[in-house]
Amino acid sequence: MTDKKIWLVTGAGRGMGTDIARAALDAGHAVVATGRNPDRVAAALGAHEDLLAVALDVTDPASVRAAVDAAVQRFGRIDVLVNNAGNFYAGFFEEVTPEDFRAQIETNLFGPLNVTRAVLPVMRAQRSGLVVTFSSTAGITGGEFTSAYVASKFALEGWSESLTPEIAPFGIRTMLVEPGFFRTELLTEDSTRYPEPSIEDYAERTRQTVTAWKGMNGQQAGDPAKLARALVQLTDSDTPPLRWAAGADAIAAFEQKAHQLLAQADAHRDLSSSLAHDDATANA
Repeated sequence: MTDKKIWLVTGAGRGMGTDIARAALDAGHAVVATGRNPDRVAAALGAHEDLLAVALDVTDPASVRAAVDAAVQRFGRIDVLVNNAGNFYAGFFEEVTPEDFRAQIETNLFGPLNVTRAVLPVMRAQRSGLVVTFSSTAGITGGEFTSAYVASKFALEGWSESLTPEIAPFGIRTMLVEPGFFRTELLTEDSTRYPEPSIEDYAERTRQTVTAWKGMNGQQAGDPAKLARALVQLTDSDTPPLRWAAGADAIAAFEQKAHQLLAQADAHRDLSSSLAHDDATANA
């Protein structure tokens, strides 16, 4: 056995996925880098003897199975899965069409589910593996203009937490990554879909918010390359964290949410604690 691991990274043709694939290669691992356009993936990463660029559409189970089969055929195993592919449908809830809301969930939730479902049999056979899923600080705290995106990330959090004890007996671990704001391509036109103002009550706020979000693109504080290198470091540890707050702003979001939950639990403690059946109280 060596320290070299086989990584499968989704959404590796640009942005954070490219940085993660490159960092894994630089650390001496082999990478199956996937994306809708494998030529774009290969161009982004360049030639490398331990790189396999494969077409993968996370919303198409047949495409997912073909990519996993190609990975196993080339390298024999998959040690680290990185569910990174995703997009962002922005907008106030009433202005996000049902079709766009479903599309957001399809990519950001069912996409990782599709890929993980295909990879788990490989990892179970190995009795080892790590499933890394990119969530967001939007997976622990909501915010206006992001309801569809937040819904997809909250769902990922609950799924991953529930998956963890199911696969632990097979030597498979999970890790949720919650980045704050990083200078990725998430807010570019390739990844973000903004609504056209359709309800007068929201119209001005929509225009202002879209302008603000577009202005934020390219100005985010986080460095994706540093995140990628840190992620490789964590995956190489004996005890990768179940959750990783990526960025100082992510730590602040964690702390704020924890304080909010504690305050909410305490706010109506007596009322909340008085809801048992009387016979249960008498027998206590």
